[in-house]
Amino acid sequence: MRVLAAMSGGVDSAVAAARAVEAGHDVVGVHLALSRMPGTLRTGSRGCCTIEDSRDAWRACDVLGIPYYVWDFSERFKEDVVQDFIDEYAAGRTPNPCMRCNERIKFAALLEKAIALGFDAVCTGHYAKVIEDADGNRELHRAADWAKDQSYVLGVLTHEQLKHSMFPLADTPSKAEVRAEAERRGLSVANKPDSHDICFIPDGDTAGWLAEKIDMATGDIVDESGAKVGEHPGANAFTVGQRRGLKLGTPAADGKPRFVLEIRPKENKVVVGPEALLAIDEIRGIKVSWAGLPIAEVETGMEFECYAQVRAHGDPVPATARMEPDGAGQLVVTLTNPLRGVAPGQTVVLYQGSRVLGQATIDAARSLQRAAL
Repeated sequence: MRVLAAMSGGVDSAVAAARAVEAGHDVVGVHLALSRMPGTLRTGSRGCCTIEDSRDAWRACDVLGIPYYVWDFSERFKEDVVQDFIDEYAAGRTPNPCMRCNERIKFAALLEKAIALGFDAVCTGHYAKVIEDADGNRELHRAADWAKDQSYVLGVLTHEQLKHSMFPLADTPSKAEVRAEAERRGLSVANKPDSHDICFIPDGDTAGWLAEKIDMATGDIVDESGAKVGEHPGANAFTVGQRRGLKLGTPAADGKPRFVLEIRPKENKVVVGPEALLAIDEIRGIKVSWAGLPIAEVETGMEFECYAQVRAHGDPVPATARMEPDGAGQLVVTLTNPLRGVAPGQTVVLYQGSRVLGQATIDAARSLQRAAL
């Protein structure tokens, strides 16, 4: 096949491209320029898609003997990922920019351009697996190494996108093996640190970064009964589940710490309460998509058993789910074991065994204990 290898400049994408070449595919490497700041440089494991990463990707392609290009997706990244991140926080939600990047950049804009240029598939270094069922339909599954599994952030992939997705690291048992292979192949990124944090906020100071993008206004911090217990410098700087930095003037009656339960941007209020009230029993999701063909219960509107995961490295919990029958396109997930600190704007991904069923953006999270107060 003609394969476009997305080269991030890291060890995973380099080894994935190498395996695609070794499998006999006609491979071309491409690095996505997502920022137009020419001075952007990586600091250790913070940040990605920098000038340094571009150079590392070029070196890897040179060793592999494949063509290398840099595609400028900075404007689309700014609009579809960065601005979306700002807008979501301004609305009092907690977005996941990696989900948006995979959805709108790496497996929408990139794949669209690749197909237009005659490529059959896009290859990435994600730890996830694509399996074909008896009828040849493709399904997304967890990788062999669950500790490195990245199927959660790929839950946004559609049936059509899975047809053109290639994940050569799917069956690799550990990251150590990937690094060892990179060393054997002479790839200079063999010991390069993994990137973490939000790539466009490399110093990790999300609150400080947002303060420059969103108009902040002081407001009240209230408890679950509505009583004022403090003031905040801007509601948008807080996230559900947050404990530190509240600076409450009125201590809790039981003397225990309080956590952010809810953010109300229209009222400019932050609601706090005991840790127990962070436990969420029901999730309602919008912008639902299915990774591959939907299971039969989705088509018939029947309830089905599954596992729900709300963070990239979170534990999946038993749940039941169903699509609302009124045509509103809303997914209702009832959790068997409550999850702590679920926030609107996050993504819930549903699994059956190792298979990714699909995902939704969390529109509302409900605590039955809190509702009873």
